[in-house]
Amino acid sequence: MTQQRDLYLILDANANRAMEGLRVSEEYARFVLDDAHLARLLKEMRHDLLDALSEVPADARFAARETRQDVGTTVSMAAEFERSTTQNVAITNLKRAEQAFRVLEEYGKLLSPRFAAAMESLRYRAYTLCRALAITASSLERLETARIYALVDGADSAAAFEQRIAALIAAGVDMMQLRDKRLDDRTLLARARQLRNQTRDTAVMFVVNDRPDIALLSQADGVHTGQDELSVKDCRTVLGPQSLVGVSTHTIEQARTAVLDGASYLGCGPTFPSETKSFSAYPGLPFLREVAAEIRLPSFAIGGIHAENIHRVADTGLRRVAVGSALSGNPANVEKTMKTIKAALSTPGKMHE
Repeated sequence: MTQQRDLYLILDANANRAMEGLRVSEEYARFVLDDAHLARLLKEMRHDLLDALSEVPADARFAARETRQDVGTTVSMAAEFERSTTQNVAITNLKRAEQAFRVLEEYGKLLSPRFAAAMESLRYRAYTLCRALAITASSLERLETARIYALVDGADSAAAFEQRIAALIAAGVDMMQLRDKRLDDRTLLARARQLRNQTRDTAVMFVVNDRPDIALLSQADGVHTGQDELSVKDCRTVLGPQSLVGVSTHTIEQARTAVLDGASYLGCGPTFPSETKSFSAYPGLPFLREVAAEIRLPSFAIGGIHAENIHRVADTGLRRVAVGSALSGNPANVEKTMKTIKAALSTPGKMHE
């Protein structure tokens, strides 16, 4: 009987620890990040833990509970009372929940294999959510000022490419993606290196579409990948953990998955028919509203966006856009279009950062 009481005591203490850690992290996702997706997943974990605990008789847990004579209540470290940011509070508490799930899993094997397996599953889910919270927070900081993302091809010559990049930088573009399926690998790499040289001493970031190898060799800030291209994991294997990895998404389910996969930002669309790329279907403005309503990871609307329809995009709540053909042409037109788009994105109203 003493061994059973000890088991219930350990399970009760760690169930409370896990529940508390999840709730603290959920509050961060809900009130600080304003991220309905991550908040919902953390809430679901709390409820799944409660369901699994139905195998542990509640009266036995409460009878075994002891805090007044628990030696652990008198043991503390100075670091336990030190937190630097709200993000630090959330991540620390989610790690606390991870540790509790491990204890529940190991001691739960004395209760039942099913209970232990449920705790193992919750532990892995906690690992994934901890990464998603951390990447969302760091991406919001890193891409805080990135509102206009230009899609550029390699142009007909290095000179023409240089002129276009210079015009985009002068107009105030925040980020660029080099995307060109026509060029051979050597020319594509040369253009990528040229783009890096032109942006090196500016605040403009640039990524390479689909090609982490070209991104690595050109010292790009990262890569953008699609649903049929390399995974986020494979891109980070090539480029390292600090590189940006953007993911194209066409449904809310794909957007949710990309967040959990560890994407740095999302491309959401196509919004309208585009002059540079054809699609069989257009998720359009409704998809942008879905993303704006529940996902906080930096998200760029993409596809056929120009000065005439930018207000329709901004009204969805997304205030980041990727623009291609609308930013081509002579520098004067590029600057005029940029001013119109920036003004629309700055208009007061519902905003998803």
